Amino acid sequence: MSDALSRPDASAAVDGTGWRLLYGSYCGSVAVDGLRQAMHVATVALDTCGAAADEHLHVDVRPDLVALRLQTRGTIDVTALDAALAVRISEAVAAAGLELTPHGPARAEQIIEFAIDALDIARIRPFWKAVMGYVDEPRGGATGGLIDPAGQGPSIWFQQMDAPRPQRNRIHFDLDVAHDEAPHRLAAALAAGGTLVSAARARAFWVLADAEGNEICICTWQDRD
Repeated sequence: MSDALSRPDASAAVDGTGWRLLYGSYCGSVAVDGLRQAMHVATVALDTCGAAADEHLHVDVRPDLVALRLQTRGTIDVTALDAALAVRISEAVAAAGLELTPHGPARAEQIIEFAIDALDIARIRPFWKAVMGYVDEPRGGATGGLIDPAGQGPSIWFQQMDAPRPQRNRIHFDLDVAHDEAPHRLAAALAAGGTLVSAARARAFWVLADAEGNEICICTWQDRD
């Protein structure tokens, strides 16, 4: 979209508001005491967005928190309007005596993706699309990512291999976290027995492995534009 923000600009636009940029969306949560208060927070967010709510706002209501996400529907970007809505929602939540934060009661906001290494992405991609019941990611093309149309499951993307790797796992997790959460998560993983496989693409992502070599990437929006 023409008004899509670059990742540095998108992150800067919500600095100090409690929102964090994770990949292509703004994420934040509000701790609540029960479903009644949760529904009140959801209503505050809905009323704040007004007519723009259906195209930008995603709400997950639970007894202990309301998880909010802003992204322009049909894209994988945040726009200037998403940024403006984020600021307004933070102000409205504060006026209600609550706080929007990137840290929920259990952990910081995060997004999980599956990454599949492949020699012929176009050949295997239809299988994963069919078996998962997924649809094409916007602007992805024949080798692009797949997303859950219900917005519940993790997205899937495909990494081009240059040669077979029979001794290496070929499906791994991508963990998208806020840029200021990544150092803490990295340190915790290493302290728990993990190994840093590569930091060559940090801060976009760090490749970690468990004691048996199973890999996960800790990812942020930084150094991608």
